[in-house]
Amino acid sequence: MTAVQPKGASTAGADAGALLRLDDVTVRFGARAALDTVGLDVAEHEIVCVLGPSGSGKSTLLRAVAGLQGLDGGRIVLGGRDQGGVPAHKRGVGLMFQDHQLFPQRDVAGNVAFGLRMHGASRAEQALGVAELLDLVGLPGAQKRAVSSLSGGEQQRVALARALAPRPRLLMLDEPLGQLDRSLRERLVAELRELFGELGTTVLAVTHDQGEAFALADRVVVMRDGRIAQSGTPLEVWRNPADEFVARFLGFDNVVDATVTGEAADTVWGKVPVPDGTRQGACRLLVRPAGVRLVGAREGLACVVTARTFRGTHVAVRLEPPGGPRLEAACALRDAPAVGETVGVAFDSGDVVVLG
Repeated sequence: MTAVQPKGASTAGADAGALLRLDDVTVRFGARAALDTVGLDVAEHEIVCVLGPSGSGKSTLLRAVAGLQGLDGGRIVLGGRDQGGVPAHKRGVGLMFQDHQLFPQRDVAGNVAFGLRMHGASRAEQALGVAELLDLVGLPGAQKRAVSSLSGGEQQRVALARALAPRPRLLMLDEPLGQLDRSLRERLVAELRELFGELGTTVLAVTHDQGEAFALADRVVVMRDGRIAQSGTPLEVWRNPADEFVARFLGFDNVVDATVTGEAADTVWGKVPVPDGTRQGACRLLVRPAGVRLVGAREGLACVVTARTFRGTHVAVRLEPPGGPRLEAACALRDAPAVGETVGVAFDSGDVVVLG
């Protein structure tokens, strides 16, 4: 099979320069800034996933880059060209929405060939391109199938093939897997990352699902109130949330006031060891659940187990210490204590983070 190569892509590896650049981009809806002087670079062949709660501005950012939303300030540069005044259909970007937006009156081939036809491809070129793309997304021979006969996952694949068909220099995904069940999402996100790597596709995606973003992205961008709260590799963001908002958005609830003195922090949970080089003084402290270690009931901080939840790879154990906020620990199923049991808690410095 001949891989369909996106326009402008090369096989020589990622370019050091930015394919997409946002300079102080601002979008206002009345008095509210949906995007507030946002700056962001996306390198060629990079996969960037934008995360954030509802109303954080992530979908507005995608629409602004696509040319579907006007700017109130700043500029968007794509491929070295300022996109001010460039209509959506001339930006050379592909856009895939959560609801797929397939044409119900067309079969699979008709949907995938739409962009090729709009770009003047001949019938033979359309047929070849459709066959290659369907093979690439795991639907070989599906050209004549009706859209109504497809499962949700199959419709997602057809929508992806249609978005890739015109060979966009930038592919944008808006909650692409949001309507699928979890097991299918997990399988498809791995396939998408492999596919984008094979094609060298530059991707800007928005999602509310952190697991999806962390599995797909080279870089994760967390948004809050129209601004970027943190940007980094999935490992960087996971291990070192920039502030309490990011930590809680990622699901970390073990956050408490602390005062760092030397190699430990004084907290309502007692003394918590901190990593070497931690800045001294008052702060907000995060202890990831993996750093809450269960020990004997007469050791460490005595806590009562109030709940436990099976999470697939581990059990989340909710703990009630005397006179302090609740704690969450992560442990293996075989080691999970029963609800109502009293256990001791110790802390591991490797999972302690001082928040900005």
